[in-house]
Amino acid sequence: MIVFDLKCEAQGHVFEAWFGSGADYEDQKARGLLACPMCGDVQVGKALMAPAVSPKGNSRPSAPATAPEASAPIVMPGDETRMRALVEAMAQAQAKVLEGSTWVGRDFADQARAMYYGEQDRASIHGEVAPEEARALLAEGVDVAPLPFPVVPPTAKN
Repeated sequence: MIVFDLKCEAQGHVFEAWFGSGADYEDQKARGLLACPMCGDVQVGKALMAPAVSPKGNSRPSAPATAPEASAPIVMPGDETRMRALVEAMAQAQAKVLEGSTWVGRDFADQARAMYYGEQDRASIHGEVAPEEARALLAEGVDVAPLPFPVVPPTAKN
């Protein structure tokens, strides 16, 4: 798994997203599957990320060379640990919800509509759908919601 900081062009929201690989990110971006979780903007790109480099054990911490940007979030000591714990708890909750759900891949919109209109028995499903198609489902009254983390299709697991 790889994590990228992403940024929407409309509002400048910065958020984290997890991918199976850099190629998965490129594939999802090319298919229009990435959207800002705060405003729904689909014009999303990678944000500038600082590498996590640990200092040598025998060195003293030095003052930063430059002050952080005014818009950069302030991270207090211990926040990283709490954020990791929060992300892990969210991932576990998503996994628990998906235990009783069936992966339908790109057939998600068709199956969700079929259930909504009574053409198919209701069931818990998850899959892939473009943001525009998700908006169309919501406009029709079909209840759908994005998952906080990407799901690796069963056929792609090793």
